[in-house]
Amino acid sequence: MPFPYLCPHCGNNRSRFNLIEQVVTPVKKDAQTGEIIEHVSDQDPFQYRYHGEQYRVQCGVCGMIDSEELFIKNALRSLN
Repeated sequence: MPFPYLCPHCGNNRSRFNLIEQVVTPVKKDAQTGEIIEHVSDQDPFQYRYHGEQYRVQCGVCGMIDSEELFIKNALRSLN
């Protein structure tokens, strides 16, 4: 379901936003060189699974980047 956004920083932008999709790539790195040794399956029992946000939102006016939830809550709060 679509929700309205309102930038919590500038407080007046309700229409211009950048949606930033967070793409997770689990990897195993060499501890000495920092080189990527292999791309790890997200089912690997030794690799903690990413539980963060799927999207971040950037205000198209002031440039603030934060969670989508913050932009939605700010918009809903302003309607009351």
